[in-house]
Amino acid sequence: MAVSETVAAPQPTATPTPRKPRRGPRGRNAAYWLYLLPGALLFVLVIGAPLVGTGYLSLTKWSGIGDPTFVGFDNYQRLLHDEVFWASFRNTVAMIVAMVVVPTLLGLLLASVLFDVIGRRFKPRTAAALRAAFYLPQVLPVVVAGIVWGWILRPDGAFNSLLDAVGLGALRHDWLGDPGTALPAVMAVMIWVQIGYPVVVFMAALQRVDPELYEAAEVDGANWLHRFRAITLPQIRPETFVVALTCTIAALKVFGPIFALTRGGPENATNVPSYFAYYTFFKKLQVGYGSAISTVLTLIIVVVAVIFIWMQARSERRDRGF
Repeated sequence: MAVSETVAAPQPTATPTPRKPRRGPRGRNAAYWLYLLPGALLFVLVIGAPLVGTGYLSLTKWSGIGDPTFVGFDNYQRLLHDEVFWASFRNTVAMIVAMVVVPTLLGLLLASVLFDVIGRRFKPRTAAALRAAFYLPQVLPVVVAGIVWGWILRPDGAFNSLLDAVGLGALRHDWLGDPGTALPAVMAVMIWVQIGYPVVVFMAALQRVDPELYEAAEVDGANWLHRFRAITLPQIRPETFVVALTCTIAALKVFGPIFALTRGGPENATNVPSYFAYYTFFKKLQVGYGSAISTVLTLIIVVVAVIFIWMQARSERRDRGF
């Protein structure tokens, strides 16, 4: 009896699919740079070219008519002995206090109260409404806000009328016309304008903090101040750097409120570098000198920004244990 054997049919050999050549790191980086070209081109046209042009004009003497005369660093030497220039930078320190220090501290405190107290005891809509109220001055154009406050603070304005109404007519004053009160009045207006920005940023930052941290602190008997110092401040440190940096840059280049309120007066009591550069450039037609003021201000802003970024990076490395 024959035994039949089953022989398996040979399977066809699969042909390997050719792989696409992988792009190396250089190829991927080249592709990324293509997406950056439009932004880089706009940066060169809108910022880079005017900045280089201003730097060149700062080395010349020019009234805006005819050809500029190259004078080297004479404009910068003139700046070193210009009392108005140094007075404008002293006023900038006051603007930093009014637009950075006070709004950041008050904004952090208000945001914590709105988020941790009012948001818990009342409806969240109440905290949202108050947050919008604080942010309202940021929505208004700065020139419009400056004009309105100019009407309020003039000698026959609403503020002096309010003092009369409450029996404090003896305190009536020309708040923006007196060199002794003009700068504090402008600082008060800038605090009102700036306070909403830190409140909104800090409230958004508080929403990413783990609520269990606050609950655990409450169980341990920590009050609001303890929670604020031990939890809130460390958790929102990155946003604090962002607020401080952006507000400092805004304070260094503030122009609109000064233009609308005081035009840098009286007696240069509220003059700031940006308005001083504008006045020198367009009013006195000293284009080279005004460009030198603008160039120095730009360099100061760049240095301040680099310092803030370095401090933030150092803080983040320290938090990670590096």
